[in-house]
Amino acid sequence: MNESIYQRLDEITARLLAGGDMSCEEGRWMIRLDDACLPQVMAGADRLRRHFRGGEIEVCAIANVRSGNCSENCGFCAQSGHYRTQAPVHDYIPVEDLTRQARRAREWGASDFGVVSKGWGVRSAREGEQLRRYFSAMAEDSDIGRCASLGVLDRDTARMLKDAGLENYHHNLETAESYFDQVCTTHTYQENIDTIRHAVDAGLRVCAGGILGMGESLDQRIELAATLRDLKVESVPLNFLSPQAGTPFGGQAPMAPLEILKNIAVFRYMLPRAEIRIAGGRQFLRDLQAMIFMAGASGVMIGDYLTTPGRRVDDDLQMLADLGLRVRGDTQQRRAAQARRATA
Repeated sequence: MNESIYQRLDEITARLLAGGDMSCEEGRWMIRLDDACLPQVMAGADRLRRHFRGGEIEVCAIANVRSGNCSENCGFCAQSGHYRTQAPVHDYIPVEDLTRQARRAREWGASDFGVVSKGWGVRSAREGEQLRRYFSAMAEDSDIGRCASLGVLDRDTARMLKDAGLENYHHNLETAESYFDQVCTTHTYQENIDTIRHAVDAGLRVCAGGILGMGESLDQRIELAATLRDLKVESVPLNFLSPQAGTPFGGQAPMAPLEILKNIAVFRYMLPRAEIRIAGGRQFLRDLQAMIFMAGASGVMIGDYLTTPGRRVDDDLQMLADLGLRVRGDTQQRRAAQARRATA
């Protein structure tokens, strides 16, 4: 590798370790580096992860509580009612099914469990009451963090969800503002940003990231990272497009493993203090999945996704153990607390 490239990487890394930030110009330079530079980029990203996030990995899981025939036209999503796909279609799942899934996720070591429902926000009192029942039952049954992904929120709905027992809100920006109209036209980018701000104002922790590999440019990936940084998002899930037959992006080629790793590392540089959580599309790394943490990831989603199966949980937990990484939270204390509640 050219010595000047090495020196520039080292200078940027040292600045970030000292509390500084990487510029967008530097991000655009880094994301274009040849794959031959990837080991050095990943080494720097790993230093940043260890410095800012430590040796623990945050694990989360989700449940698809209401699926299919969605009014939104997001071009990557098999649940959209605008496209002809094979996605499952069902109304809200029973409370007992949700708590069973959440309890299982907690046993795996997940710190948060996401209630994911298709659609544009919470549109009726019936929906609000159903969510209230979900969050109440989760709080009674387990100490797992209560997260939800419900679409666009206004200020009053965000406060209602907080009062109902929600702790964390997930709402992806999906992509850069300059590319968003190629992805979705049934809601605006400003509504995405407002949703994040309403959630923060309501006292909710926010999880917001996007999907890479939808045809956006490298500059637009940096634009997305910069927007998340400007919004001071603390938890950033990165997804990699899993092309779904019948959707506008169904014919898109999946990202290559080394490209995925480089993009994880660049997002760590752009967002050095954030939780970088790897979610959908991880399967495209194939035999390189363990390298996401060396590329700077500090969190991972385990179990199944919304409409596609995930990797075997035992394989993921063994991967973390083999890497010497700890799942955040003490398993023995958690199980002891669950046993006490069961006998109370």
